[in-house]
Amino acid sequence: MAGGVLAAAVILPIEFELPGLTDSKKLSAIKREILYQQITQSCDWAVGEANCTEIDQINILQATLLAMRRAILNLQSSRTEKTTVTNYEVLVDGNRCPDVENCRAIIKGDMTEPAISAASIIAKVTRDRQMMELDTLYPQYDFAKHKGYGTKVHMRALAEYGPIVGVHRYSFAPVRRASR
Repeated sequence: MAGGVLAAAVILPIEFELPGLTDSKKLSAIKREILYQQITQSCDWAVGEANCTEIDQINILQATLLAMRRAILNLQSSRTEKTTVTNYEVLVDGNRCPDVENCRAIIKGDMTEPAISAASIIAKVTRDRQMMELDTLYPQYDFAKHKGYGTKVHMRALAEYGPIVGVHRYSFAPVRRASR
């Protein structure tokens, strides 16, 4: 209900092996941080984001696809040459591809494809860090705990303090109700 939607793109070197890669939601915060450090030090990667305003304007699905496209384009423009890419295929988690060439969507891909798992970890850690920063600005919302999800604590804060423009997603019903 709060924050933008983030996506990441990662190019794994052919010889790259990292035990423990899986869906970021199945990992503890500590394990995600450890894997994040290993991935970002060994791979080319980038993030893309669609902010709250964009989510409200185009809906969460379209904003997610936009964030994916931005991550892919950011990776293409910022590669550090840790890996050599000749022929490539863009693999995304889910059932839809963003508007990019050579893309294949894989349902539950974050459980089966190491590159998607790595991207999932980078996106989750980056978003969690953003929520921690928001927590320092708005401690009454407890963003560090719930990370912007619709928990009871977050719902109570919304009811008591109202939504924050530029932080909360007004197209989401609980946020809309709290803004009245």
